Amino acid sequence: MIHLPLVRQGPLRALASRLAFAIGLVLVTVTIVYMDRDGYRDVNEDGLTLLDCFYYAVVSLSTTGYGDITPATSHARLINVLAITPARVLFLIILVGTTLEVLTEQYRKGLRVARWRHKLKDHIIICGYGTKGRAAVSALLETGYSKHQIVLVENRPDAIRQATANGLAIIEGNATRSSVLLQADVKNCKAVIIATDSDEASVLITLTVRQLTAGQVRIIASVREQENAALLKQSGAHHVIVSSATAGRLLGLTTTAPPLIDVVEDLLTPGQGMALAMRSAERAEVSRNPRELDTLVVALIRRGKVIPLGGPDPMVIETGDMLVYIRDENATVAGMSL
Repeated sequence: MIHLPLVRQGPLRALASRLAFAIGLVLVTVTIVYMDRDGYRDVNEDGLTLLDCFYYAVVSLSTTGYGDITPATSHARLINVLAITPARVLFLIILVGTTLEVLTEQYRKGLRVARWRHKLKDHIIICGYGTKGRAAVSALLETGYSKHQIVLVENRPDAIRQATANGLAIIEGNATRSSVLLQADVKNCKAVIIATDSDEASVLITLTVRQLTAGQVRIIASVREQENAALLKQSGAHHVIVSSATAGRLLGLTTTAPPLIDVVEDLLTPGQGMALAMRSAERAEVSRNPRELDTLVVALIRRGKVIPLGGPDPMVIETGDMLVYIRDENATVAGMSL
């Protein structure tokens, strides 16, 4: 099932609310007729019972009107004009409105899904909307992605409600199933981020994505234990983040070298201080040493491999290289404000 943001009230809920309102309208009509029952004439001429009042209210509001019970006095007829007739019109409005909503709700939902799929291009699929999944979404939004470029896959009701409230599209289901990933258009996505809480599920999702996409889609997975990282890479993951090992290293740095953890947090926190960034090498920078550039380059990405700059041999930039550098976020914000 596909959940899109700003989903309207479902047809069953609308039907229940309208039905309750219609029953309430019938009860009000019955009360009015029963209180003025002496002003009505029955073909049996034995007076109106409570059941007769229910019968008269139902046939009157549904515009059936058999005529066996009729208002006889002027007071009863006035009540019919001022109360029963408007109630009859309101009852018809409820009936027609409910019918139209039930008939058109599925069509509207199908149309919204079709429009959403038509606009979906180069999107990112995130499997799991827990702590890691929410952090991944925040990182993507901070780096320039829009919400309509992100598709979540989750089967927990609380996470589905939270994602929908945050304006994100979500596929309800288990990400290990091929049918669920196909609903997320995994074959045409840009990357799949696996942020589940189970290493076993991460491996199964990786294998399923690789089978569906023939290895053409980049897979980034997170695992809890270091020993499962090699298994994920063998399964087809291009990048594996070990959450326990990363957290352990940060804890160790905090203990042995506290200032280093401040630098790491500054690099990973967008919008302030320093930030890691990446860009393509410009034509004028080819054949130059990265250390000679004005920007602080810390690594090169060449044909998908990371080339550090700490070696003794001089390094030059080649055509097609990507430069990983440290950007001053404060200077960027100041330049944008000018």
